[in-house]
Amino acid sequence: MARKKKRSPHRDRTASPAPRHATPPDRVMLALAALGLLITGYLAWTAGSGSASAFCTSDGGCDAIQRSGWSTLLGVPMALWGFGLYAVVGLISVMSKASPLLRWQRQWRLVLLGLAISVYLTVVGAWVLDAFCVGCLASLAVLVAMFAWLQARRPASAPGQSWGRWWGVHALPVLLVVAVLHVHQSGLLHQRPESRRAEALAQHLSAYGAKFYGASWCVECSRQKRHFGHAAEQLPYVECSPGGRNAPMTATCAAAGVTVFPTWVIDGIEHNGVIEPQQLAVLTRFDWEGAADDE
Repeated sequence: MARKKKRSPHRDRTASPAPRHATPPDRVMLALAALGLLITGYLAWTAGSGSASAFCTSDGGCDAIQRSGWSTLLGVPMALWGFGLYAVVGLISVMSKASPLLRWQRQWRLVLLGLAISVYLTVVGAWVLDAFCVGCLASLAVLVAMFAWLQARRPASAPGQSWGRWWGVHALPVLLVVAVLHVHQSGLLHQRPESRRAEALAQHLSAYGAKFYGASWCVECSRQKRHFGHAAEQLPYVECSPGGRNAPMTATCAAAGVTVFPTWVIDGIEHNGVIEPQQLAVLTRFDWEGAADDE
């Protein structure tokens, strides 16, 4: 009788991958994300409610920043965008299924993007608005701390590519995002083309005796000028702050009692804020529709 061959126990055993241990949460990043959520959440609340921020000092220029065109993006306060970024970073920091390398890469990219945008907005506040927001600077400090922590905690399993190549691959898209943001926020895409009707209205406003009081650092004043395109040079514009935001107001504007920019004075009546050309035509009895026939 033939003897049955014994099967090797190794053949019946199906090889199974060793279970991967859960990645522990990054407690430092989680704490920094929570701090960022508190700061940006408060800033978003003050922006939405119109309340004064406790972070603001008497000469900090928070109002100038909050009322500027750089305070929102697509109708959403910048602080709320920052709140969303911190929330995503916080969620990634507690992901247990992602490998340490994958989680670090996601954190690094998001923090680099947030840091670049925050630095850009800080530079805009300093050079364009001549103002600083203490809460915004606090958020920038949190992002700097996050980035420094990630730099120091680069996983040992990271690819062996040079840092120069890594920066080249990841920094260029971030710079592109910042460039697109600058073009959008500065209104370069919203510059109106040259219009003979706008030019005629600008000349009419000067002849009518209207006055347009503004400041060199006033973003809304620039927006008002963009409504007229190249004809803005013919507006009856009065510069009230040639020396910058913290410089004394000119005697002409002080005598006129101007406290808000932009301010239009038409027939002795003050009109604050940006006014559409059609409305200016109505206020100064300009034939807006008739002027269209000349174009």
